[in-house]
Amino acid sequence: MLCIIDYGIGNLSSIKNMMKKIGIDSIISNKSDDIQKAEKLILPGVGSFDYGMEQLNKSGLVNILSESVLINKTPLLGICLGVQLLTEGSEEGTTKGLSWIKGKTVAFDKDKLGLTQKIPHMGWADVYDYEKSKLFTNIFPEPRFYFVHSYHLKLENENKCLVKAKYGYEFAAGIEKENILGVQFHPEKSHKFGMKILENFVRYY
Repeated sequence: MLCIIDYGIGNLSSIKNMMKKIGIDSIISNKSDDIQKAEKLILPGVGSFDYGMEQLNKSGLVNILSESVLINKTPLLGICLGVQLLTEGSEEGTTKGLSWIKGKTVAFDKDKLGLTQKIPHMGWADVYDYEKSKLFTNIFPEPRFYFVHSYHLKLENENKCLVKAKYGYEFAAGIEKENILGVQFHPEKSHKFGMKILENFVRYY
């Protein structure tokens, strides 16, 4: 059973609907029992870093999530803000992140963007350097995904980078550390490419 974590923010129904399309049973829940029983977890999220962490802390789920992911090694996929919350913190605010991944979430460097490249980075973008990950097994040619973000990952260990993208300059568009994965883009809005990512997450992790 796959559990989409409900802590008050995120495209929960969109993710569940995408799961239904690819024949995967999932639930949306904020109950500790459901998280403990889940075979896979998805941490969605949209909005600001501090608000996301505040909502997650208010939900009372941080300890049970940490137990499931860090101790029981339940595979977890963070999406958009969800992947940023896995880091140690963000330039967007002052609240401490989950710190499951060494690194921070940083603002796009405006000096490195072109005159036509505005913030937030919004729209479709190609991705690359993903060959080492099972998450991209049998991905369709020239994969591209839908992004909406003003901040991106800056990892302490580049070996944990799952996939890269470019907007003015190259940035880490995802992370992978054992059973902990995350993507900056929205697979639930990325048509066949996103469907394949979600299918692979369930199948191979």
